[in-house]
Amino acid sequence: MRGIRPYSSLRRQRGISLFVVIVFVMMSMLLALWGARTSLFNEMIVGNDADYQRAFEAAQALIQDAEFDIRGERPDGLACDRAIPNVNADTCRPAPSALVWFPTEDKELGDLVSTLGAKASTGYCFKGICLKRTQNQDFWNDKTALTAMLPEGARYGHYTGAQTGGTGTTASNPILKSNTVGEGGLYWIEVMPYDPNAGNSGLVTNGSANLSLNLKPSIAYRITAIAHGLKPNTQVVLQSTFVRQKVKN
Repeated sequence: MRGIRPYSSLRRQRGISLFVVIVFVMMSMLLALWGARTSLFNEMIVGNDADYQRAFEAAQALIQDAEFDIRGERPDGLACDRAIPNVNADTCRPAPSALVWFPTEDKELGDLVSTLGAKASTGYCFKGICLKRTQNQDFWNDKTALTAMLPEGARYGHYTGAQTGGTGTTASNPILKSNTVGEGGLYWIEVMPYDPNAGNSGLVTNGSANLSLNLKPSIAYRITAIAHGLKPNTQVVLQSTFVRQKVKN
C-alpha cells in the first residue's frame, strides 16, 4: 500500500514547475527579441546598401551627362540644340554670351580662363566649369570649399536637356530629380590645359615613339560628380578624366 505524499512535498513540486515555466517564457521572449533585432539589423543593412547603389548609379549618370556637356551633345548623341524638351536658358550653353562654354580651339582657352579666374568667391567655378584646383583636390571633404562651389555645380540635364522623369514619376533615378541644396547630385568640370610638347619629355612613351594624345583642343577635363542618397549619411563621389580627340580623316 502506497503512502500518501505530504502536502508540503506537493507544494514544493508546484513551485518548481512554476519556476521552470517562467524560465521557458523568459527564454522564448529573449529569442523573439533577438530575432526581431536581427531582422531589423538586416533590413537596415539592405536599406543602406540599396541607397548607396542608387547614389552610385546617380553619380555615374552625372559623369556621363558631364561628358555630353563637354562634347556639346544631347543624351542621344546628336548635336545639342535648343529645340529639345527640357530646355532652359543654359541648355546647350549658347555662345557668345556671359555664359561660359567649352573651347573648340586652343585660342578660346584664354577667355575661359580669364572668366573663371574672376570667380574666386565660388572656388573659381562658374556654371559647372572650374579652373584646375591648386589646393586640396578632395574639395568635397573641405566644408568651406564645397560650400563655395555648391551654387555653381551643374545638375543632371541642366546643360544637355537630359530628362529626369519629373517630380512624382519613376522614369529616372529619384536622386537626379532633386534640386534641393545639399540633396540630389551635382558635377563640376575642371579645365586642365595640356601641353602638346609634354610627350617630348620622354616621360610617357609608346615604344620608341613619344605618346601623342592627339587632343583638340589641347585640354583635358576632370569631372567630379557627387550624389547624395535618400538617407542623410549616404554620399558617393566619382571622378573621371575626359579628353576630346581629333577626328581622323
